[in-house]
Amino acid sequence: MSTEPLPPRWRGLVDDAAIFPPGDVPLAAAAAAHQARRAAPYADLVGTFVARDTDLPDLKATPLALSVVVTGGAGNIAGTAALARKLHIAVEGLEVALRDPADPAGAARRVAAAVDAARADGRLDDHVPVFVEIPASSSEPSWLAAADEVAAHEFRLKLRTGGLEAAAFPTAGTLARWIDAALDRETPFKCTAGLHRAVRHTGADGFEHHGFLNVLVATRRAFDGAPVADVAAILEERDAALLLGDADELDRARRWFTSFGSCSVTEPLDDLIALGLLEKP
Repeated sequence: MSTEPLPPRWRGLVDDAAIFPPGDVPLAAAAAAHQARRAAPYADLVGTFVARDTDLPDLKATPLALSVVVTGGAGNIAGTAALARKLHIAVEGLEVALRDPADPAGAARRVAAAVDAARADGRLDDHVPVFVEIPASSSEPSWLAAADEVAAHEFRLKLRTGGLEAAAFPTAGTLARWIDAALDRETPFKCTAGLHRAVRHTGADGFEHHGFLNVLVATRRAFDGAPVADVAAILEERDAALLLGDADELDRARRWFTSFGSCSVTEPLDDLIALGLLEKP
């Protein structure tokens, strides 16, 4: 395989979330595998190692660039940042899910206050991006109000694109509206769960899975002004050949669609090779 730097459209695209379902790789084994990937061909494809705040004590001697999932909402942000600094752990991203579907905008403001306090106290570096996941069950007006708060504080959005049950997979129309809302607010976003493969497909679990290439192309088209209905149609496209025509124009999409968390790094890589987007071994 080539060891040359990857084109920007693929660099850091896949955040290594091997410890999360359905992968559920034990933490020590996942961390060791991630370190090995850093020295392997196509290492540039891999972004941060995603871990929970509760995993930090077990990672204190492991030199990883972490994206840390805060498990307790806004109230746990200060403690997580302080613990990471105490353990000399490099935090390269903070991910927090809002816990109030009835008032996600208020929850977003509480996250902002906690982040501001952690930065003011020197516990969280200013460069660390904060990704905020808004409950998918929120009504659309309240979801958009929370997105306004995310944008106002220069945070980023985290869009959940799958999970262990059908309800965790947003429809193409819903995901298209989320992407449109992010771009309208000039807010970068990452995706999490369900994007192991490049192109939309029915998974072995029987669920309809979005494809990460679909999301990249949809983001690029949305940025160029495509209507939401057209963006949704791209997300529903199952013919890889119809998506590959945009493959050389995806660098602009990566400004907004920063990465996706996947419990498998090899599946996205295998698909990129099979589609001819990366060189074969």
